[in-house]
Amino acid sequence: MESIKQIQITFDCAEPERVARFWSEVLGYVAPPPPEGFATWDDFDRAQPVEHQGPASASCADPSGVGPRLYFQRVPEGKVAKNRVHIDVRVGTGLVGEERVAALEAECSRLVALGAVRVRLLLADDDNESCLVMQDIEGNEFCLD
Repeated sequence: MESIKQIQITFDCAEPERVARFWSEVLGYVAPPPPEGFATWDDFDRAQPVEHQGPASASCADPSGVGPRLYFQRVPEGKVAKNRVHIDVRVGTGLVGEERVAALEAECSRLVALGAVRVRLLLADDDNESCLVMQDIEGNEFCLD
């Protein structure tokens, strides 16, 4: 039997630290500690050569170690098309009908306060339960499912 591989999900973005903070709040993730010998990430950044200073990337991880690490890397270009891969934030698991929609709406309100954008509610049909399409603070699509 082959071993199970861990994955990391990488986001291209303009402001890695800002997007990492957003997703940390969404998922309850935490930032990694700074490298050994540095009290803060700012201290580490100031120790780098001038041409490498500034947040070129950031990350956050599930404090329980179960979920994938999220990595955010600065890129010069902006987002121009729909994501080919997106994250489903599972807040309605096991819920159906109005109870599910209420859970999705409650989480949507919390995330809008963090800077997310509500796109549209997709109501249940014969094949799928309801979900709510949203965008993060840089326009990346994700669903509340």
